[in-house]
Amino acid sequence: MRSLVHRACGHRDKKLAYITVAAALLIAALSTSARADDAQDCHAAGGSLLTGRAVSPPTFKHGMFRHGVELSHTHLRIKGDADGKTYDIAIDNVFASGYQKNSKGVPAPLNTIKVGDKIEACGIPYSGGIHWVHNNCGDTPTTSDPNGWLKIVQADGSVGPNLEDGQKYCSLWPHR
Repeated sequence: MRSLVHRACGHRDKKLAYITVAAALLIAALSTSARADDAQDCHAAGGSLLTGRAVSPPTFKHGMFRHGVELSHTHLRIKGDADGKTYDIAIDNVFASGYQKNSKGVPAPLNTIKVGDKIEACGIPYSGGIHWVHNNCGDTPTTSDPNGWLKIVQADGSVGPNLEDGQKYCSLWPHR
């Protein structure tokens, strides 16, 4: 660390430089442990965690109707961090905060996802992707009914809010 400090400011104000370098190292360590914590949190919520960068914009797909509400989806492809493979994320639109009943487009905030965004998805994996990346309406999480999420990871490593935390349409399904 001493050589980093000397390069950063010569020999002036070493104490401030040490503090600055120490703070930067602490932030880097915390962002790494935050991702590890997210993986643990996802597992505890009954899901599996998939992270990667968006390689396609979100696209709308029509779905079946349940009690007069279309269960449409948004699909997003990401390149997985762990293996570099491309995965499909199937996102239930009714759990997005901006979902409008039977709308025919990608709802907010899902429509803000851009190619290159770092994505964190907690849900149920399937061959070629992951789904159930939404909350489970307060039910006790299980591997078949996880309390999932979809989040954008910011450039500084901080993780944004769950984009799939809406509960307006939870009454469409029975609860335990």
